[in-house]
Amino acid sequence: MAIISNKKMDVALDNLLSRQDYLVTQANELAKSLGNLRTFEHKVLDYCFSYVTREDQNDKVYELTINEIVNHLGLTISGQNYKRVVVAFKKLNENTATYIRILEDDVEGILMSSLFDYIKIMKDGRIKFRFSSQVAPYIFHLKEKFYAFRLSELSRVRSKYTLALLKLWNANSFGKWRDYNDPESMPPDVVIQGSLEDWQSWFLGYDENGKAKRWPAGRFKQMALDIALKEAGLLYPNMIFTITTLKQGRCVVGYKIDIHPVNTNVNMNTLTIDNAPLKK
Repeated sequence: MAIISNKKMDVALDNLLSRQDYLVTQANELAKSLGNLRTFEHKVLDYCFSYVTREDQNDKVYELTINEIVNHLGLTISGQNYKRVVVAFKKLNENTATYIRILEDDVEGILMSSLFDYIKIMKDGRIKFRFSSQVAPYIFHLKEKFYAFRLSELSRVRSKYTLALLKLWNANSFGKWRDYNDPESMPPDVVIQGSLEDWQSWFLGYDENGKAKRWPAGRFKQMALDIALKEAGLLYPNMIFTITTLKQGRCVVGYKIDIHPVNTNVNMNTLTIDNAPLKK
């Protein structure tokens, strides 16, 4: 689908800078089911989530423009970048199957659904979408278990694995993510622990049968976890990141990541893997 419009920023873009301070909120469970997405798709989805408020209803229809997204991501207004956004929405429609554990009448089960009810892309650059009624409650009816990032904070991230780690960090922390009225405030400390399958589902997503995609443990640690920790350490230099490999004998069965704030002005290496400093 080609986007022909070459109009300059429309009225919606006048408010774009203020949108950089909007909070992106998502459900804890939902954060762990988006591993199939690539970095660009994550960022487009995060922009969509920035429109959500806790007061929204399940049937709310959201509307934005391709120009808004292109500008938010720091790209030039061009046909090629319009196409990138359109393709990203296509991938979001195809790759956001959700598998969420549920409890009905004291019986456990799995809710298999999709994130979007529909997505409309118009030739004038407008995009309309509505979330699936089954998944919507996990997005905007949260009162306590939610996590929030400033949109501008997420836009600096390069790796999809770092995005996954940041969202897990926020989802598993207690209390407020940061006091944005205090420039000296830091994110909370947290311990994230899971099996190898848990971590791979969070970072890599699921296959067509609803099972977590699998990499050899060594490859997954080097190509996903280490990359996420390195970038997170650069983004948050006053935090200490420690990853411990959990084993049964010689077999890797999971990982534990400890993240703690540190009040210091000293330039220090804050990345530790299995009790050894990780070079930046």
